[in-house]
Amino acid sequence: MTASINGIAVAPAEDEPLALAAVRELLRQRAVVGGLLQAEETDGAVITDAIEELLSQEVTIPEPSEEEMRRYYDGHQSEFRSNDLVNARHILFQVTPTVNVPQIRERAESTLNILLREPERFAELARELSNCPSGEQGGILGQLGRGDTVPEFEKVLFSPGRTGVSRDIVKTRFGFHIIAIDQRIPGKTLPFDMVRDKLAARLKSAVEARALRQYVSVLAGGATLEGVDLGAASTPLVQ
Repeated sequence: MTASINGIAVAPAEDEPLALAAVRELLRQRAVVGGLLQAEETDGAVITDAIEELLSQEVTIPEPSEEEMRRYYDGHQSEFRSNDLVNARHILFQVTPTVNVPQIRERAESTLNILLREPERFAELARELSNCPSGEQGGILGQLGRGDTVPEFEKVLFSPGRTGVSRDIVKTRFGFHIIAIDQRIPGKTLPFDMVRDKLAARLKSAVEARALRQYVSVLAGGATLEGVDLGAASTPLVQ
């Protein structure tokens, strides 16, 4: 598919979306009109620098106000929580290409049945049976947060429920796990002052993206486009 901006063909780079290449060409032409770039310039880095200078001159990105930040914070407090944590232990029955998987699973299930009756033996059996280095410390993994483990393991760690030995064997790419959860530490909403800088950056990024889309839309509204739709607008949207 071919496209052009004001009669100039758009030439996407390999695997580059046509619309993105068209936006770059539209901005390149605007930089030429603004005296920031020579029309015959072909150096990609020079063109990029000129476009960035153009955007810095013509697109105003307002800083979010204190009121806007407070309003967003109050309405999205779940986004500003400290990580949920658990203190956990496990026993790993490792699966490798040479092992008999049903036999390993049977061994894990047999061990789990013992621990459901005698949970106090967890450290002993971890030292004896676990294929994880943590076995030497009784299977202790320490304090874990979301993202610290593989998804199947994490699902058990952070599923609401009681502490103690999980009643189910967990299968991951490493093998079969018996998991014991010793303590759950729920996350807490962080104070506004602690997340203020992060919040300001997030809101500014959203405003910037919207302003850039609007700016491109305005430019497209005054250009002749063929073979591509950039959401042309006939009224100025960026003040």
